[in-house]
Amino acid sequence: MDGEQDRLLPIANVGRMMKQILPPTAKISKEAKQTMQECATEFISFVTGEASDRCQKENRKTVNGDDICWALSSLGFDDYAEAIVRYLHKYREAERERSTNQHEASGTDRGEESNHDSKQPQQPVFKAPGGVEFRVLDKGNSSSFTNPS
Repeated sequence: MDGEQDRLLPIANVGRMMKQILPPTAKISKEAKQTMQECATEFISFVTGEASDRCQKENRKTVNGDDICWALSSLGFDDYAEAIVRYLHKYREAERERSTNQHEASGTDRGEESNHDSKQPQQPVFKAPGGVEFRVLDKGNSSSFTNPS
Protein backbone atom coordinates (compact mmCIF):
# COMPACT_ATOMS: atom_id res chain seq x y z
CA MET A 1 0.00 0.00 0.00
CA ASP A 2 2.89 2.40 0.67
CA GLY A 3 4.02 2.22 -2.97
CA GLU A 4 0.52 3.10 -4.12
CA GLN A 5 0.29 5.98 -1.65
CA ASP A 6 3.55 7.39 -2.99
CA ARG A 7 2.07 7.79 -6.47
CA LEU A 8 -1.13 9.50 -5.29
CA LEU A 9 -1.65 13.22 -4.80
CA PRO A 10 -1.45 14.25 -1.14
CA ILE A 11 -4.87 13.65 0.38
CA ALA A 12 -4.70 16.83 2.48
CA ASN A 13 -4.33 18.91 -0.70
CA VAL A 14 -7.20 17.06 -2.39
CA GLY A 15 -9.41 17.61 0.66
CA ARG A 16 -8.50 21.30 0.77
CA MET A 17 -9.47 21.75 -2.89
CA MET A 18 -12.74 19.91 -2.34
CA LYS A 19 -13.57 22.14 0.64
CA GLN A 20 -13.00 25.30 -1.40
CA ILE A 21 -15.90 24.50 -3.72
CA LEU A 22 -18.35 23.34 -1.04
CA PRO A 23 -20.38 25.42 1.42
CA PRO A 24 -18.48 26.08 4.69
CA THR A 25 -20.79 23.79 6.67
CA ALA A 26 -20.32 20.80 4.34
CA LYS A 27 -18.39 17.79 5.54
CA ILE A 28 -16.37 15.44 3.35
CA SER A 29 -15.95 11.79 4.25
CA LYS A 30 -12.56 10.13 4.19
CA GLU A 31 -13.89 7.77 1.50
CA ALA A 32 -14.90 10.72 -0.71
CA LYS A 33 -11.45 12.28 -0.35
CA GLN A 34 -9.76 8.98 -1.18
CA THR A 35 -11.98 8.47 -4.22
CA MET A 36 -11.25 11.96 -5.51
CA GLN A 37 -7.54 11.47 -4.76
CA GLU A 38 -7.46 8.32 -6.90
CA CYS A 39 -9.49 9.89 -9.72
CA ALA A 40 -7.40 13.06 -9.86
CA THR A 41 -4.16 11.07 -9.79
CA GLU A 42 -5.40 8.81 -12.58
CA PHE A 43 -6.47 11.79 -14.69
CA ILE A 44 -3.07 13.45 -14.31
CA SER A 45 -1.31 10.18 -15.16
CA PHE A 46 -3.52 9.69 -18.22
CA VAL A 47 -2.82 13.16 -19.62
CA THR A 48 0.87 13.07 -18.74
CA GLY A 49 1.25 9.66 -20.37
CA GLU A 50 -0.23 10.98 -23.62
CA ALA A 51 2.07 14.01 -23.53
CA SER A 52 5.04 11.77 -22.76
CA ASP A 53 4.23 9.52 -25.72
CA ARG A 54 4.26 12.59 -27.98
CA CYS A 55 7.64 13.66 -26.63
CA GLN A 56 9.03 10.18 -27.13
CA LYS A 57 7.86 10.13 -30.76
CA GLU A 58 9.56 13.51 -31.27
CA ASN A 59 12.76 12.31 -29.54
CA ARG A 60 12.40 14.84 -26.73
CA LYS A 61 13.03 14.14 -23.06
CA THR A 62 11.12 17.01 -21.46
CA VAL A 63 7.34 17.30 -21.28
CA ASN A 64 6.31 20.96 -21.35
CA GLY A 65 3.08 22.91 -20.97
CA ASP A 66 2.41 22.83 -24.70
CA ASP A 67 2.57 19.03 -24.62
CA ILE A 68 0.01 18.93 -21.80
CA CYS A 69 -2.33 21.22 -23.76
CA TRP A 70 -1.95 19.03 -26.83
CA ALA A 71 -2.59 15.87 -24.79
CA LEU A 72 -5.74 17.32 -23.21
CA SER A 73 -7.09 18.20 -26.63
CA SER A 74 -6.13 14.92 -28.25
CA LEU A 75 -7.87 13.02 -25.43
CA GLY A 76 -11.08 14.98 -25.94
CA PHE A 77 -10.74 17.41 -23.04
CA ASP A 78 -11.01 20.45 -25.30
CA ASP A 79 -12.54 22.72 -22.65
CA TYR A 80 -9.68 21.98 -20.28
CA ALA A 81 -7.13 22.41 -23.06
CA GLU A 82 -8.49 25.82 -23.95
CA ALA A 83 -8.40 26.96 -20.32
CA ILE A 84 -4.86 25.65 -19.85
CA VAL A 85 -3.69 27.40 -23.04
CA ARG A 86 -5.00 30.70 -21.65
CA TYR A 87 -3.33 30.04 -18.30
CA LEU A 88 -0.04 29.06 -19.95
CA HIS A 89 -0.10 32.19 -22.09
CA LYS A 90 -0.68 34.42 -19.04
CA TYR A 91 2.00 32.57 -17.08
CA ARG A 92 4.59 33.02 -19.84
CA GLU A 93 3.64 36.66 -20.20
CA ALA A 94 4.11 37.20 -16.45
CA GLU A 95 7.46 35.39 -16.56
CA ARG A 96 8.65 37.62 -19.43
CA GLU A 97 7.61 40.73 -17.47
CA ARG A 98 9.28 39.45 -14.31
CA SER A 99 12.46 38.68 -16.24
CA THR A 100 12.45 42.12 -17.86
CA ASN A 101 11.85 43.81 -14.50
CA GLN A 102 14.70 41.85 -12.91
CA HIS A 103 17.06 42.84 -15.71
CA GLU A 104 16.09 46.49 -15.35
CA ALA A 105 16.37 46.40 -11.56
CA SER A 106 19.79 44.76 -11.62
CA GLY A 107 21.10 47.13 -14.30
CA THR A 108 22.01 44.29 -16.64
CA ASP A 109 19.84 45.64 -19.45
CA ARG A 110 22.35 48.10 -20.93
CA GLY A 111 21.59 47.69 -24.58
CA GLU A 112 22.62 44.06 -24.59
CA GLU A 113 20.15 41.75 -26.22
CA SER A 114 18.66 39.21 -23.86
CA ASN A 115 16.97 35.96 -24.76
CA HIS A 116 13.54 37.31 -23.81
CA ASP A 117 13.44 41.01 -24.63
CA SER A 118 13.87 41.74 -28.33
CA LYS A 119 12.01 38.90 -30.00
CA GLN A 120 8.27 38.60 -30.10
CA PRO A 121 7.32 35.10 -28.99
CA GLN A 122 5.87 32.88 -31.67
CA GLN A 123 2.24 32.08 -31.21
CA PRO A 124 2.04 28.36 -30.55
CA VAL A 125 -0.36 26.24 -32.59
CA PHE A 126 -1.51 23.02 -30.98
CA LYS A 127 -2.70 20.27 -33.30
CA ALA A 128 -4.43 17.20 -32.00
CA PRO A 129 -5.38 14.04 -33.88
CA GLY A 130 -8.50 14.51 -35.96
CA GLY A 131 -7.42 17.94 -37.18
CA VAL A 132 -8.36 19.87 -34.03
CA GLU A 133 -6.09 22.86 -33.61
CA PHE A 134 -5.93 25.95 -31.45
CA ARG A 135 -3.50 28.81 -31.06
CA VAL A 136 -2.73 31.41 -28.41
CA LEU A 137 -3.48 34.97 -29.46
CA ASP A 138 -1.49 37.91 -28.15
CA LYS A 139 -4.44 40.28 -28.29
CA GLY A 140 -6.78 39.88 -25.34
CA ASN A 141 -6.88 36.94 -22.99
CA SER A 142 -8.45 34.30 -25.17
CA SER A 143 -7.24 31.59 -27.47
CA SER A 144 -8.42 30.63 -30.90
CA PHE A 145 -9.78 27.13 -31.14
CA THR A 146 -10.83 25.47 -34.35
CA ASN A 147 -12.32 22.08 -34.99
CA PRO A 148 -12.65 21.36 -38.71
CA SER A 149 -15.36 18.73 -38.23
